[in-house]
Amino acid sequence: MRLKGIVISKDQGTLLGHPKGLFLLFGTELWERFCFYGMRAILVLYLTEKTMNGGFGWTTKDALGLYATYTGLVYLTPLIGGWIADNFLGQRRCVMIGGVAMAAAQFVLALPNSVVGDSALHVFYAGLTLMIIGNGLFKANISTMVGDLYEEGDNRRDGAFTIFYMGINLGSLLAGIIAGTAVSIWGYKAGFATAGIGICIGLTLQMLFARRLLGRIGIEPAAKRDAAKNKSGKKEPLTKVERDRLKVIMIMGLFVVVFWAGFEQAGGLMNIYTQQYTDRVIGSFTVPTEWFQSLNPFFIITLAPVIAALWVKMGPKEPSSPIKFALALFFLAIGFLFMVGAAMEQGGDLTVKTSMLWLVGAYFFHTLGELCLSPIGLSMVTKLAPLRLCSLLMGVWFSFNALANYLAGIIGSHIGDAGALAIFGGIASAATVSGLILILFSGKLIDWMHGAEGQPTTEMKEAEAQLAEAN
Repeated sequence: MRLKGIVISKDQGTLLGHPKGLFLLFGTELWERFCFYGMRAILVLYLTEKTMNGGFGWTTKDALGLYATYTGLVYLTPLIGGWIADNFLGQRRCVMIGGVAMAAAQFVLALPNSVVGDSALHVFYAGLTLMIIGNGLFKANISTMVGDLYEEGDNRRDGAFTIFYMGINLGSLLAGIIAGTAVSIWGYKAGFATAGIGICIGLTLQMLFARRLLGRIGIEPAAKRDAAKNKSGKKEPLTKVERDRLKVIMIMGLFVVVFWAGFEQAGGLMNIYTQQYTDRVIGSFTVPTEWFQSLNPFFIITLAPVIAALWVKMGPKEPSSPIKFALALFFLAIGFLFMVGAAMEQGGDLTVKTSMLWLVGAYFFHTLGELCLSPIGLSMVTKLAPLRLCSLLMGVWFSFNALANYLAGIIGSHIGDAGALAIFGGIASAATVSGLILILFSGKLIDWMHGAEGQPTTEMKEAEAQLAEAN
């Protein structure tokens, strides 16, 4: 059996049944996501701010338009970063270079107005550019290294990605609270600086422990490792099984676009809705808008162990990846029904403030959907992708997120034209229809996986039926 990963030596040991290297990657990703989400929580608010330190006073539509472009590029550049890692630098070098670029980006954004002067907008764009480049080198490659910790067929892989995903969301949880608090006390520049400090912590962890806990993982480019395994010593054409599995990745990616185009309203439209139309007052305390960005990671951290345990308890009845994706879309639709309820409470009167409970309910169901889709998708790519293309295809997977994030910003920017009720209801309807379509085609997708997830294909079922008849 071909190994997708690199076997960990015994002296590196395990923790909670997983290689210790998983927890190093967990910690590194935690602080990188702290950096990313710390910036995401304040970006649109910073652009539209007219009075606080550094705000540009843009309109909501312009701010959400830039947000759409930025988030789209953030998820598109991992395609390039994955290709560079597979063919030239290896994943670990790309992670370090990307992390340094992201740290530089945040500290550039944090430069005081007294330093940048009339060049403030140019400096801002320079910071965004560095962030996009750094994320492109970092994101796909650290996820691929998680898969490299395990041999093909190792049933711990889905659990490993669930643990890894908890690290992502712990970073997001801390980012919303810490960066939001820094902004409320010292202004937006402090929020950017806080995010920069976070990624520096992650880079320090890599420098101190990567050699001991990861061994050779991520050092040698995957294309070189794959060629060395072939008799010819060169790259060989894809097999039929590999081509079928690539089809699954591409088709599932289309449904990922639908999910994230709705889900990513959290950083744009739902962020604006929270600030402008939600009653955030509890007694004499006004809940900062940024704190609502921490609801999703809070639910992830509390619900992930429950969902992971549920999959294990279901055993042979555990749903396939296509069915889990369909469930994710249904949960997304339910979440937006809560937002429809919030819009209906306003009754067309934009001066009416809606209850925070609508938002809490929406984020809760969106999180359930995320847990059925995001870690499962990452794990699925490492199961289905050929070794020599693993980081590249992880980048392709994130490119679906790029398209989704761009669409999310475009959709949210039309709130003034269509109204919140139409947008929230439209997303709920699109998610429901997409989930039903995915269920209808799930059988064919499972066949094309060729047993990568242990699910019986149509051919396997027919062979078992014939054997039973013969007996």
